[in-house]
Amino acid sequence: METTRLNKAASTDGSEANLFEPDFVFFEPAALDYPLGRELYRRYKQRGLPIRMTTSHNQVRGIPGETEVQQYRNAKRTLVVGVRKTLKFEPSKPSAEYALPLATGCAAHCHYCYLNTNIGTRPYVRVYVNTDEIFAQAERYIRERAPRITRFEAACTSDPVGIEHITGNLKRAIEFFGNQPLGRLRFVTKFHHVDSLLDARHNKQTRFRFSMNADYVIKNFEPGTSSFEQRLEAAGKVARAGYPLGFILAPLYRFDGWEAGYTDLLKRLRQQLVPEAMEDLTFELIQHRFTTVAKKLILQRYPKTRLEMNEAERKYKWGKYGRGKYVYPDEQAKELQAHLEREIARLFPQAKIEYFT
Repeated sequence: METTRLNKAASTDGSEANLFEPDFVFFEPAALDYPLGRELYRRYKQRGLPIRMTTSHNQVRGIPGETEVQQYRNAKRTLVVGVRKTLKFEPSKPSAEYALPLATGCAAHCHYCYLNTNIGTRPYVRVYVNTDEIFAQAERYIRERAPRITRFEAACTSDPVGIEHITGNLKRAIEFFGNQPLGRLRFVTKFHHVDSLLDARHNKQTRFRFSMNADYVIKNFEPGTSSFEQRLEAAGKVARAGYPLGFILAPLYRFDGWEAGYTDLLKRLRQQLVPEAMEDLTFELIQHRFTTVAKKLILQRYPKTRLEMNEAERKYKWGKYGRGKYVYPDEQAKELQAHLEREIARLFPQAKIEYFT
């Protein structure tokens, strides 16, 4: 089974995802200097889980597995509790000015995930316990940019909703930004476990987004995530709780019948969304891309994947630090963009499309 162990077994077709609970837990010694670190240590000690210490959350050794695939699957079932020492936030364009580092890694098994490149050799889930220091740094960035609004993206390197039941850090972040007149928080999720966030004092300064896709993509490439219906129901709860709502349609993927597939996705959203969701709604559109490193890791970890990654049929796009990625050729990308923008304008005329990339 490819998915990580959850409270109940998650189906590999992406139809259901339950709460992630680790099989293995590592702690940095310094994490025990913080209340959350001590709380998590007591929790997992009481549950009888194997706990080991590690000198650094970046260099965890001793995750079992006789093969690379076994080690990868066990790593996805591993929680590492540490201290975020680097408090220089990375940029997060076009979504936000900065990434907010609450966690790194994700328990889901999306075949296409860009984390296969960013944290390829360290796929375990890392949570950080020094949130007061992280928030203090965010406040410094806000002051530096005043009087402009400064946006922070909390899902650059993880899905924070998927681990919120472990740390509570996302709710703390929402309430922190609720008290920042010039600060805004954003994050995106593929999980439906939102109930603990509905009473957060967000003051409409957090945009709560859900990653959505056509049925073909969810069923073939998103094991261990919540179903389309579960995400849509959660989006309704979030909208009724007063959060500004958004949808990220990503990765936009050209499968056989993609036009009809994405039109069907948007029609279902339009038919089933609660009225409150329409008040301040955004869309973000991101085409499928992959790197050479990611392709190698994806084929190692998911050898039966149907994900198309033929470099000869793609365009190479240069990125930061001299590294690039393969995207769709311009004509195909423009077809994707035009179709999605046309259908969103037709079905959600009041919504804002923030970008296509």
